[in-house]
Amino acid sequence: MSAAEEKKKPVYSSREITEEMKESYLAYAMSVIIARALPDVRDGMKPVQRRILYGMQELGLAHPAKHKKSALIVGDVMGKYHPHGDSAIYDALARMAQDFSLRYMLVDGQGNFGSIDGDPPAAMRYTEARLTKMASELLKDIEKNTVPFTDNYDGSRKEPMVLPSRLPNLLLNGVAGIAVGMATTIPPHNLTEVIDATIHLIKHPKAAVNDLLAFVKGPDFPSGGVAYNQKDIVEAYATGKGSVVTRGIAEIVEEKGKYTILITEIPYQVNKATLVEKIASLVKEKKLEGIRDLRDESDKDGMRIVLELKNDSHPQKILNNLFNYTELQKTIHFNMLALVDGIQPQTLSLKQILEYFIEHRRVVVTRRTQYDLDRAKERAHILEGLKKALDHIDAIIKTIRASETKEAAHGALRKKFGLSDAQATAILEMKLQALAGLERKKIEEELKTKKKMIAEFTEILKDTKKVLGVIEKELLEIKATYTDARKTKIVKGAIGEFSEEDLIAQEETIITLTKDGYIKRINPQAYRAQKRGGKGILGMPTKEEDIVSIFLGCMTHDNLLFFTNKGRAFQIPVYEIPEASRTARGKPAVNVLSIAPGESITSILAMKEKLKGTNAGELEGKYLVMATTNGIIKRLDVAEIANVRKSGIQAIRLRKEDRLEWVEMTSGKDDVVLITKKGQSIRFGEKDVRTMGRSAGGVMGIRLKKDDLTVGMAIARSDKESGKKDLLVITENGFSKKTSLTSYKKQKRGGSGIKTMKITEKTGIITAARVLEDEEEIVVISQKGQVIRTGLSSVPSLSRATQGVRVMKLESGDKVASVALL
Repeated sequence: MSAAEEKKKPVYSSREITEEMKESYLAYAMSVIIARALPDVRDGMKPVQRRILYGMQELGLAHPAKHKKSALIVGDVMGKYHPHGDSAIYDALARMAQDFSLRYMLVDGQGNFGSIDGDPPAAMRYTEARLTKMASELLKDIEKNTVPFTDNYDGSRKEPMVLPSRLPNLLLNGVAGIAVGMATTIPPHNLTEVIDATIHLIKHPKAAVNDLLAFVKGPDFPSGGVAYNQKDIVEAYATGKGSVVTRGIAEIVEEKGKYTILITEIPYQVNKATLVEKIASLVKEKKLEGIRDLRDESDKDGMRIVLELKNDSHPQKILNNLFNYTELQKTIHFNMLALVDGIQPQTLSLKQILEYFIEHRRVVVTRRTQYDLDRAKERAHILEGLKKALDHIDAIIKTIRASETKEAAHGALRKKFGLSDAQATAILEMKLQALAGLERKKIEEELKTKKKMIAEFTEILKDTKKVLGVIEKELLEIKATYTDARKTKIVKGAIGEFSEEDLIAQEETIITLTKDGYIKRINPQAYRAQKRGGKGILGMPTKEEDIVSIFLGCMTHDNLLFFTNKGRAFQIPVYEIPEASRTARGKPAVNVLSIAPGESITSILAMKEKLKGTNAGELEGKYLVMATTNGIIKRLDVAEIANVRKSGIQAIRLRKEDRLEWVEMTSGKDDVVLITKKGQSIRFGEKDVRTMGRSAGGVMGIRLKKDDLTVGMAIARSDKESGKKDLLVITENGFSKKTSLTSYKKQKRGGSGIKTMKITEKTGIITAARVLEDEEEIVVISQKGQVIRTGLSSVPSLSRATQGVRVMKLESGDKVASVALL
């Protein structure tokens, strides 16, 4: 073998196979981690997603553009940026067009892009796509040198290493990916909440995760559902790892005595068709009993899975089994792993993700501002040259005409007028139309604008706070443009631990109680508003000789404090009162309260605070003012009944043949107004009544005449102007009026009072009285269950000694029982 051939002979070196495998596998693992499976913390994109969006923008497929074939997009991205096969690219493209996969879609698809039932997208030759408006926010300003570019796979062109991303996309749309030896799962979130948290962190860099969770309530899935347990949510966001239990929305519906379970939302990434098949399989295997029929009635208007139940089934038990055996209940695992600086995988907390995003935007805004500053300076430099030329136009023309060539003219202009190369070139290319007066003015105005822009850009680059101010302004613009309501409900407690209150909507409701003790709550919308003087509608069918005694407007999360004729107090939340229809009688109160035989509820007080434990401190300085039918008044510190139980405690000691009828909460500075059935009233300060203990019996509030009784107590609040408040009275025959409280002079307690209404045979005796503050409507209910709801504006304001107008037309033998204000 010749020397030349010896040199050409390849040189082999021996090496341990373990070392070779180790290095080769490590190289492969890093390639999968960095170039395929994990997202970048800055833009929340995996490489294939980033390349698809960038490739679509390069093809001119921004939001206003016409859709183009997906096959064209896939081919272009594969040929230029992502040489990993068309199916991988199309799958990623299709997922970004699915409203059940992404909380905020990045691709606007036209055609079949799959369904929540697991149907695959149509072939790429049949579908079309373009970028959504929100996707354009991820790419905005990419042409302004805002992000670094690198060579594509064959070095023929450049591609972005990260997108400018005006949105914290990693949190908004979440991500799931499996790399080598590691995986990431980040759920989607609500845009409004994430932006509010980001802005808070910009203003308060030292904010803790708990501070940010005041804005980010938890994950917000495109499929809706319910997420449980605030404790688990806090742990997941603080450490970057954890799990949250989610459930679909399923309700038990009763119609004509038959029960159905209606599923309208399912957990994130659950296949609806598979879920229905699983339920059918469980029924067939008799693991799920009591289901008569199963139907999927979902359509373009929404999801609707119907389970018809057998007559002897237990609906709640079946629903619990659905949660137990199917993916109607699913655990979502948090593993917030992302690439930091494009190369380093890290498990990140909520705060760290937002910090990296803010830093990314700081770099992008700084680079964009520098780019805009450079372009503004370049243009201002040219404009200054043009202005100088216009100022010396005759000499400029003479110099150009005297030059033999373009190059000679260029040199002469630079030498004679002190112009730069760019300025001289611009002057030589200037059109004669620039000599016109208006064109000259345009150049001067543009130069002025450019100088202003240069000053602004320079100021921004000098001050990091101003850069952060620009970021905050842009985030607020994004929020205003794309804000939407949360889809997933967050329940604070864990499953099996959360309170019933977490599942009850906070809404207005009405509590009704009859003389015989039947109680219920009902939506006030059941009583449509009518004009005064009407007959009303049937509120509830009452038993013969039973009448409605209390009618109270409140909120479902309020707490009800009950007082009985014997002076005892009880407390339960509003939502524990059984809900019923407008015409239902309700349930006996003894089902929810430990009322003794011969005892009846005479007053119900709705409060937002709970009278137990440490919460009682929130009511410090508040009092309960009580009044009896014999005109006795008592003031009790709320703390005296802080430990009230369902079994009840004594609140007042009553004299023989007296009844406790009215209880109101006061501030300690309010006025008390007592009204009698024969039209007398007295107003006095609550401070005239000293505070007493629970065992005390009270003092005289109004001195009653023969055969007269107290029929109402109202509180004139000290925190509102007295001139803006009225006293509303209503009689048993449906007559009512309003009288300004300024007409009632303040007296000492224990007097006979003054006339508040002219009582005649036509009006009947006074039944109820209320002080009006912010209420807008009155609901009146009769002893026979008729109800009318009308605006308070229809009740006239009259002087004290008048009889009022008819607000409710009553049938023969019927009387007004109670009123409520809304």
